[in-house]
Amino acid sequence: MQKLSENVLGLGISIALGLVISSGIVSYTINRISNNKQSVMVKGLAEKPVSADQARWEIVVRGSGKTLPDAFAALRANRPVVQAFLREQGFADEQLTIGRETFETRYRMDKEGRPTRDVTEYVASQTVLLGSNDVKRVEKAVGQIVSLQEKGLALDVMNPEYLVSTLEKVKMSLIADATRNAHDRASEFAKTGEASVGAMKSANQGAFYILPAQGGSNDSEYGGTYDKSTIDKLARVVVTVEYGLTQ
Repeated sequence: MQKLSENVLGLGISIALGLVISSGIVSYTINRISNNKQSVMVKGLAEKPVSADQARWEIVVRGSGKTLPDAFAALRANRPVVQAFLREQGFADEQLTIGRETFETRYRMDKEGRPTRDVTEYVASQTVLLGSNDVKRVEKAVGQIVSLQEKGLALDVMNPEYLVSTLEKVKMSLIADATRNAHDRASEFAKTGEASVGAMKSANQGAFYILPAQGGSNDSEYGGTYDKSTIDKLARVVVTVEYGLTQ
């Protein structure tokens, strides 16, 4: 009987001790949860239309001949024709950058398509680069230079590049707008949990995009996509922001 009493007493002590320990664990867990700083991470988007205010247009003038002097003579006869055309389009000589004269030697191919040592012709070339802030005038000239090619002038006409000179200013304004958009999104998330958006805990800027206004894009550049083929563009920034939440 005494042994039974001792067992009951021991069991009682064990249960009491277990309850004390369990109470401490629950108390610790609740305290830890309440002290945990909850947060929400959201993306913010901002975009705005922008227009190019600079244009770069490259034209390669060529001249060929059976001899090298003949090739350079043909080139030097063709280049002034291009310069005169650009003057007629309303551009000043000061807007042109004339590259150095270069040449290549072309050889006759054998039946297997391998070059022989027989020279067929020399081709001299020179780049004329136009830089202008009148992007509409450049666009018009691009459509009319085919008239020179129709006359047999040897030209390689490159696609013009339409650039935005205020990229950094556009980027900074979009970052501010995208951050406000992220805050609005965070507020919507917080409402569902009956919480409030607190201080910003971290922020990261995603890629910066300059896209054609009508869709499509060029190769990646400037930390994202930079379309240079169109005058009218769409600038876009995406940011990722983490905000603290308070009950």
